[in-house]
Amino acid sequence: MNAQFLRGKRAIVTGSNSGIGLGIAEALAGAGAEVVINSFTDSAEDHALAARLAESHGVAVRYIQADMSRPDQCRGLVEQAGGCDILVNNAGIQHVARIEEFPAEKWDAIIAINLSSAFHTSAAALAGMYAKGWGRVINIASAHGLTASPYKSAYVAAKHGVVGLSKTTALEAAGKGVTCNAICPGYVLTPIVEKQIPDQMKTHNMDRETVIREVMLSRQPSGEFATTGQVGGTAVFLCSDAADQITGTTISVDGGWTAM
Repeated sequence: MNAQFLRGKRAIVTGSNSGIGLGIAEALAGAGAEVVINSFTDSAEDHALAARLAESHGVAVRYIQADMSRPDQCRGLVEQAGGCDILVNNAGIQHVARIEEFPAEKWDAIIAINLSSAFHTSAAALAGMYAKGWGRVINIASAHGLTASPYKSAYVAAKHGVVGLSKTTALEAAGKGVTCNAICPGYVLTPIVEKQIPDQMKTHNMDRETVIREVMLSRQPSGEFATTGQVGGTAVFLCSDAADQITGTTISVDGGWTAM
């Protein structure tokens, strides 16, 4: 695989000013793609991050603010970017509660950001991909798109929906040079996850390594976090010629979680 094989391609990565999204943006920029990063904020730090990525990888990188809970802004992101060759739907939020106690507004927000946004951005991007005869839609689902956990009803429902949307998109795009797949990460060591570790240590009266092994990674047989770079590398592979016939499927990056 040519190290810069994505030169001339434009990628949009939603929810990408930190964590998994930023790891994917880094990997795509490293492969030569022009990258649009995104979040709902619009700070100097966001634009400085785009400038840093551009300088590091020698490619054009822009930051475009868009609120993925709003359909018009989801579609507007694609339009403002000038379309894209690669669309990575990564934006997501989480809330944990029993179904009978789950706030309705939290349910609506999770479904909007984790699922509906992927529909709206895809609807805006696909025609341009079809016209070029090449495109990649990569939806970031989760191990929770394939299995469930208690107290995460909205997240599990949304991520299962992302897997179904990916399959339907793949079928509609078949024969047009466009593929669609879902990456399903397990626990990934992101800044958000890192911040949870001290609280878990206090709650369970455990040291850091015990909390990671026995609480956070209890369902991940490898006993190790996935990294944002590994998820990014998987996304880059799905953009390669080797992945031309991989479509409508899920790729787990979960240390064996969904094998159990």
